[in-house]
Amino acid sequence: MAEAHQAVAFQFTVTPEGIDLQLSHQALTEIYLSGMRSWKKRIIRLKNSVITGVYPASPSSWLFVVIAILATMYTRSDPSMGLIAKIQEHLPSMSTQCQVVLSAVLFSTMLWLLLIFTMRLCLKQLLSYHRWMFEQHGKMSTTTKVWVYLESVRPLMDDAKFERMTKLATEFESSLGNRLQWYLKLKALWASNYVSDWWEEYVYLRGRGPIMVNSNYYGMDFLYVIPTPIQAARAGNSIHAFFLYRRKLNKEEIKPVSTVIPLCAAQCERIFNTTRIPGEENDTVQHWQDSDYIVVYHRGRYFRLRVYQAGRLLSPREIEFQIQRILDDPTPPCKGEAKLGALTAGDRIPWAKARAKYFSSGVNKRSLDCIERAAFFVTLDDDEQCVMGDDSAASLDRYAKSLLHGKCYDRWFDKSFSVVYYKNGKKGINGEHSWADAPVVAHLWEYTLATDSFQLGYNAEGHCKGEVDASLPRPQKLNWEILPECEEQISQSLAVAQALADDVDFHVFPFQDFGKGKIKKCRVSPDAFIQMALQLAYYRERGTFCLTYEASMTRLFREGRTETVRSCSNESSAFVRALEGGEAADVCRRLFRAASEKHQLLYRLAMTGAGIDRHLFCLYVVSKYLGVESPFLKEVLSEPWRLSTSQTPIQQVELFDMVNHPEYISCGGGFGPVADDGYGLSYCILGENLINFHISCKHSCPDTDAHKFGAQIRKALHDLIKLLSPIEKEPNKTEEKKMEVKKEL
Repeated sequence: MAEAHQAVAFQFTVTPEGIDLQLSHQALTEIYLSGMRSWKKRIIRLKNSVITGVYPASPSSWLFVVIAILATMYTRSDPSMGLIAKIQEHLPSMSTQCQVVLSAVLFSTMLWLLLIFTMRLCLKQLLSYHRWMFEQHGKMSTTTKVWVYLESVRPLMDDAKFERMTKLATEFESSLGNRLQWYLKLKALWASNYVSDWWEEYVYLRGRGPIMVNSNYYGMDFLYVIPTPIQAARAGNSIHAFFLYRRKLNKEEIKPVSTVIPLCAAQCERIFNTTRIPGEENDTVQHWQDSDYIVVYHRGRYFRLRVYQAGRLLSPREIEFQIQRILDDPTPPCKGEAKLGALTAGDRIPWAKARAKYFSSGVNKRSLDCIERAAFFVTLDDDEQCVMGDDSAASLDRYAKSLLHGKCYDRWFDKSFSVVYYKNGKKGINGEHSWADAPVVAHLWEYTLATDSFQLGYNAEGHCKGEVDASLPRPQKLNWEILPECEEQISQSLAVAQALADDVDFHVFPFQDFGKGKIKKCRVSPDAFIQMALQLAYYRERGTFCLTYEASMTRLFREGRTETVRSCSNESSAFVRALEGGEAADVCRRLFRAASEKHQLLYRLAMTGAGIDRHLFCLYVVSKYLGVESPFLKEVLSEPWRLSTSQTPIQQVELFDMVNHPEYISCGGGFGPVADDGYGLSYCILGENLINFHISCKHSCPDTDAHKFGAQIRKALHDLIKLLSPIEKEPNKTEEKKMEVKKEL
């Protein structure tokens, strides 16, 4: 308990001679340095608030305006056209010279603020312009979103069902739709984003089922290499890199992600120090301003590991030293502690009730608060994943399942993200979905992968570089008093989570036969190409089409999250039927071109706020608030997404050298199936010759098989590239024109 005594700043005892006061200088120094660190962060936040508050101007520009106004006044000119004199009349009595200067400063300040407001207005209008995304596709369709929805479901319905849905849509548009739209417009006037708050609450936080598998997602380590086989060393570099990212985030030094214009970064505010708190009716997302420690789970024990000492961030070698201490600690878990994390993996209502009953006071509350307030959660796993030399498909499948659900009790699924370090040095990440979308965590993950391996590095023995301060206080083991009734609830939650985890079927495979480079030579979008291959693969497996979801970001808008691209369209179904029906190759190529261009159009519409699903979702929420029923909206929102897809793009290509070091490539990430009888599919396009696929489904559904669907995808990709190969050989007129221009120059 030496570390506990070091945390006490002073002690006193009452003796016959009086009070004997003993001060701990080390503890007082620690308190002082901790306070200094806290005040430094406050000053940085204040500085950033001032800089962002006057953007796009700068604080120094105010001084320039003041000097310019004063200079013109001394030349006996009045740039204010009499306003300075009017201001001077309302100033308190003082010397004439002081009144002139003060009134000029006040006028300069008002002029400066007016210029800022004008520049912001112009910038807002400029960044709101999205027509650049449609330059090659003509004018945007004037069809209402209701009718766009009807077009998207036409290939999924027979004539009778489509006629019925058309009738419902017509009734909705002419009656209830206008009323609901009016309320939605009213919300859009005062809310920064009319979708995002409802999306977070109703889609994520009000879900009462397990978030493990159903909501959380994962990200993988490098595909071909493990930088060090030492578990503690990998954790040391990686944890240090996470806190370097947080430091840059707090100082607002993270380079904005952009397409042509910067994307909204509001979701980044809750990356660290954030936890989902269970409730009986709905959960909440709790975020704290700062946290100087992480919580580490190992062999059923929870440890608090401080990563700041004397106001400084521990070096990677020091963090490795502390992690090794945890690995070597022989202390057994407290009664009921080992599988405590299963509460976060099971249904939400039992977890909320258990939290209120068993964790609302005493040592349990203090330990739970420690976990929830931690910067993030770390698991030191005793298993090995993707052992070097084991290139079997089953190896990646096991790795994916481990990251998605683990043993169902060795992750804290409520934390904003949890990092898993395996015994052989492999690592991975599990993200909670409510507070942000996967690209935000992926950006953080890319930074830590690159910093861990390329910037920090390891010594010849595989340890982190640097020296160790052996006087560091040991990580503090958390204590618990778990009652038998609470243990029973833990067992029940674990049974629910284990059944869900056992039902998940996963298949992860790298497709290396060709990639983005060859696809682009066929003059088609790689994403559209893959989506058409998925449509073809699904049709071949099931003999029908299904409602297909592809996630598109809407971060071109403030606080934007995602929109749905409905990849199954009239054009894509026509192409698949033609190809499977044995139509001529020229006909199939023409239909493929139409389908891929339609997909790109739908993607651009979704990105620029012209998608349909989030709008219809919000109309449905308004109808529930008003207590009115809409058969049309009810049917729209109840349709299952049997093919849920998402692309995981590399956002920081400059951090990786895919030419000289192609082995340092992440395998991307994935998620569980959205529908019980469908597939969850994520893909990551890496470099010019690699596409990684992550496929999930459920064993309990006899119609789905992740491995068989993966084989269908491989075949579909080959068939499409074979179909389009004549296009690759045709002369590219655009490139020819560029060459002609270069010659003329």
